[in-house]
Amino acid sequence: MNLATTGRRGTDRIKGLLAPLGVAAGTGAVFALVGAVDPNEPGHYPTCPFLSLTGLYCPGCGTLRSIHALAHLDPVAALGLNPLMVAMIPFLLFWWGRWVVRALQGRPRRTTLAHPAWLWAFLAVVVVYWVVRNLPFGAFLAP
Repeated sequence: MNLATTGRRGTDRIKGLLAPLGVAAGTGAVFALVGAVDPNEPGHYPTCPFLSLTGLYCPGCGTLRSIHALAHLDPVAALGLNPLMVAMIPFLLFWWGRWVVRALQGRPRRTTLAHPAWLWAFLAVVVVYWVVRNLPFGAFLAP
């Protein structure tokens, strides 16, 4: 085994880890900022343009307040503000973890996130969530 080749593989693995670690650092920074600057107080963040224009909630409405609640260890409040975002956290952690494992193994990055059928299913869930949270019987999904 050539020492130069072994060292190069280790360097490639470290380079492969830079992207997922960068995403983790960026996510942590956003989480810390939203945890420190309360989105429940007016004037700290811009309002949702879809809500401002239509008076209807978009799928992302309540996400900042939900992240703030999670930062303060209140998962019940977070679920009440945006249950779809909270439900997505385990999936996002799974995909990020899979990315880290592939980088540690020195395997190339995947060019697709998931099978297209899963992505279409997710899009359908988001659209149904978007519609239902704006209907009278779906008021419990409103932030």
